Amino acid sequence: MKLISCGVDWESANVVVREKFGFTDSRVRELLVSLSGASGVLGCAILSTCNRCEVFLSVDGDAECDPTALLCSAAGLDAELFAPYFRTFSGEASSRRLFEIACGLRSQIIGEEQILTQLRGAMTAARETRAADGALQTLFRLAITAGKEARTRVRLTGVPTSVAEMAVLTAARRLGGLDGKRAVVIGNGEMGRLAAELLNRAGCRVTVTLRSYRHGETIVPQGCETVNYDERERAIDGCDLVCSATTSPHHTLTARQISALARPPRVIIDLAVPRDVEPEVANVAGVSLLDMDGIGGGEQMSLHNVEALRVTDEIIEKHSNEFYRWAAYRERNSERSAESTSRSNA
Repeated sequence: MKLISCGVDWESANVVVREKFGFTDSRVRELLVSLSGASGVLGCAILSTCNRCEVFLSVDGDAECDPTALLCSAAGLDAELFAPYFRTFSGEASSRRLFEIACGLRSQIIGEEQILTQLRGAMTAARETRAADGALQTLFRLAITAGKEARTRVRLTGVPTSVAEMAVLTAARRLGGLDGKRAVVIGNGEMGRLAAELLNRAGCRVTVTLRSYRHGETIVPQGCETVNYDERERAIDGCDLVCSATTSPHHTLTARQISALARPPRVIIDLAVPRDVEPEVANVAGVSLLDMDGIGGGEQMSLHNVEALRVTDEIIEKHSNEFYRWAAYRERNSERSAESTSRSNA
């Protein structure tokens, strides 16, 4: 058995490229079924977030497998054209990458907290589609355990904990503070709710768009007002800031819509991949449009976080070693079983 991981992320590709691999949950499940059935593939898991799309495979040791071609084919793209944006890891480098992702070291926002939920979701989808073999299930379980331990033992200082927090900090710099400002958040998913909550805490008057409201099911951050999604243009006219964070396949805001406003927002932040906001909005006078690549992140750790990184590395090493002890034990048992079967047939 050999591990292979491959994909694009915020370090290797800009948002224009990444959004081409922004698969929906249903499409991810279709790909899991397809990839797990490829020749030589024993197991498959796909981690698809706003800042990365990476496939993790366990394959027969001698199998030839090109995950770049598989993902590009799934996205309907020319593999040769997009290959430069992909990075491929195999063996221990592949497992090490997953551990680093789980511990927040490969996120745009170092140490960000949402990645563990995303990893759990990736493995749940892989299990439910019967794409995950024992090796990948064990690897993901240990990576998530390592990530939880890192969150418990390691405290990074001076570093935002999420993309949403980075977006709020960026907006504060652009607007000269947020106290008393008006903000509209388009989207009430996890990212949208977090952005609304943080903006509210920063002193903004926040309105959140909802496509529908179901009492007891729809969660709106305390202190935030709501408006129907179809009335979003009226809501953002005259506001200072808009954050859009949906999974919509269509633009939530277009240049035509923003140009038609009497008082367009000064700052619009697009937290979606694929992007929610039509790129041409950047050409509207007086409007500053920022996407995932424009809100910063990936800052170097300050000197007082060196110890935190050392502890994180120890955690990764410990759980990585546990995975390879498990893999070696399974390999020995497999060889013994094969020998026993051979003797019985002799």
